[in-house]
Amino acid sequence: MNSSFKRIKVKRFVEGAGFLLLFLVSFFCNGQSHTLKTDDDISMGAERLPKYVSKLAGKRIAVVANHTAVVDGEHLVDYLLQSGLNVTKVFSPEHGFRGTADAGETVKSNTDSKTGLPIISLYGSKKKPSNADLKDVDVVIFDIQDVGVRFYTYISTLHYLMEACAENDKKLWVLDRPNPNGFYVDGPVLEPEQKSFIGLDPIPVVHGCTVGELAKMINGEGWLEDELVCDLTVIEMMNYSHSDLYQLPIDPSPNLRTMNAIYFYPSLALFEGTVMSVGRGTEFPFEVFGHPDLKVGDFYFTPEPSHGAKNPKLNGEKCRGFDLRKLDPKFMMDTQRLYLNWLKIAYENYPDKDDFFLDNNFFNLLAGNSSLMKAIENNKSIEAIRKSWQPQLDEYREMRKKYILYPDIE
Repeated sequence: MNSSFKRIKVKRFVEGAGFLLLFLVSFFCNGQSHTLKTDDDISMGAERLPKYVSKLAGKRIAVVANHTAVVDGEHLVDYLLQSGLNVTKVFSPEHGFRGTADAGETVKSNTDSKTGLPIISLYGSKKKPSNADLKDVDVVIFDIQDVGVRFYTYISTLHYLMEACAENDKKLWVLDRPNPNGFYVDGPVLEPEQKSFIGLDPIPVVHGCTVGELAKMINGEGWLEDELVCDLTVIEMMNYSHSDLYQLPIDPSPNLRTMNAIYFYPSLALFEGTVMSVGRGTEFPFEVFGHPDLKVGDFYFTPEPSHGAKNPKLNGEKCRGFDLRKLDPKFMMDTQRLYLNWLKIAYENYPDKDDFFLDNNFFNLLAGNSSLMKAIENNKSIEAIRKSWQPQLDEYREMRKKYILYPDIE
C-alpha cells in the first residue's frame, strides 16, 4: 500500500476560536454526546480500498469523483493508476472534477491534464451516463464527500449512476465517507410533484445517511426507474458513528468553506428560493443572510463576483441582515433541526411580501413540498409547520433504520 494513502487527515484548523473549542472537546447537547474523531480514528472507505484491489485487477474502471476524493493528499484516480489498475475514464458531478465551478454552472466534459483521462460531465444537460459511456467499463467507483442534505446534488448524481449501472449490468462500488450533518434527521419529506435534480428520492431535507447508506436505501426501497436494482458494493468506514462530529479536511464545494456554513446550509439554502442573499459573493457564504430592503438586522454586506460566485444574487447591492458567525459554535448541534426562525424573520420583515418567494418554484423544489411556502405566507407557527411534516418524517426515520451501517444517533 502506498504510504501516502494511509490515513485521512483532518488537520485543517477550524475557522474561529469558538469552533476551535468545539472540536477540541466532546460535549452534550439535547442529551446526545458528540465527539470529534481525529485523523487517527476513522478509516475512510477509500482508505480501505487496498484490501479490495485484487478484485479490481483486470477490470475496466470508471471513477465518479471530484476534488474531495483524496486520502492523505493523494487523489483516488492517481492511487488507482499507480496501483496498476485500468482506469478508463472519470465522471464529474456539479462543480466539476476539480470542484471549482459555481453552483448551477454548466460543467463541460474535457480531459484531465494530469492523467490524460477523459472526463465526462454529469452536470448540465447530461446527468446520467449513457450506454455508450459505460460500454468500456466493468466497475464504477463512486467517491465524493457529501454534506447530508437532500438538495446537495452529489446524491442525485449517485441515484442516476446507480440507474445507469443497473441498466447496463455494471458493478458499482461506493467508497463511504462521513456525513457532517449525520447527527440528526429533519425536514419535510420530498413529495412526488416536487421531484427534480435537487430532490430525486422521498427523503427529508436532512436525511441522516452516508452516501453508502443512502445507496443501499435507494436499492432497497425500489426508487430506481422501473424498480431496477444496482449491483452495489459499499466499502464501509471503520470507527465512524452518526453521533460523531467530523470536520471536513477539504471544502466540499466552493461556497461551503467552513463547518459553520455546512451546519447552517440545510436551513439557509431555503433562502435560495427567495429574494434573500446567503452571502454568495462574500468571504462568508452560508454564514449570513440579508437583502437591501430587509427592515431588521445589524450586519451589512455587499455581494461581488468572486471564487464560486461569478454573478452572485444582489451583485453590488448593500444588504442588511444577520451575521450568523456570532452564534455559539454549538448552536446547530443544540438545535438538531431545520431552523425556520430565520426564514420567518426575513419574510415578516421584508416589505414586498408578494415578491419574497421567487416565481420559478425553486423554493418548493428545495423544501420538497408547496405547503412550507404557504405556511410562511399564512403566518403559521413554527410548531404548526413542524407538526405538518412529522408523520412522513416518522415513517422515514423508521424505514431508515434498515439501511444504517454504523452506530446510529443516540
